[in-house]
Amino acid sequence: MRLLPPLPHCLAALTMLAPVLAQTPHDMPSHAPAAQGDSQTSFEQLMGEAMNRMDEGMSVRHSGDPDRDFAAMMIPHHQGAIDMAKAELQFGRNPVLRRLAQAIIVEQQQEIELMRRELERLHSPTPRKER
Repeated sequence: MRLLPPLPHCLAALTMLAPVLAQTPHDMPSHAPAAQGDSQTSFEQLMGEAMNRMDEGMSVRHSGDPDRDFAAMMIPHHQGAIDMAKAELQFGRNPVLRRLAQAIIVEQQQEIELMRRELERLHSPTPRKER
């Protein structure tokens, strides 16, 4: 069983993350608003909205094809993770979690693209073999 993505995907992700990973905590922009009460409400609102969109998107009518259903449900799940990671980047201050959020964004976007390509392939008519 292969647990890691193919090497080209790992290298692409690392290339995209290199500038972020090279930053020290004081280099990373902090977008935390001045009023703590406001930031908490805004963060909670963003997370709630992300969860609602994700839950709604994952409620798909089953097609009977496990591959299609899996991809159709996982795309909004991954987008929810991206939305939550963006909220962390906007409001979070912990450099380790901010770096993790950056990685989540890159990796989940790559996986969404892969699933979309596979869905397109699954929806396209299969060519008949000529005899």
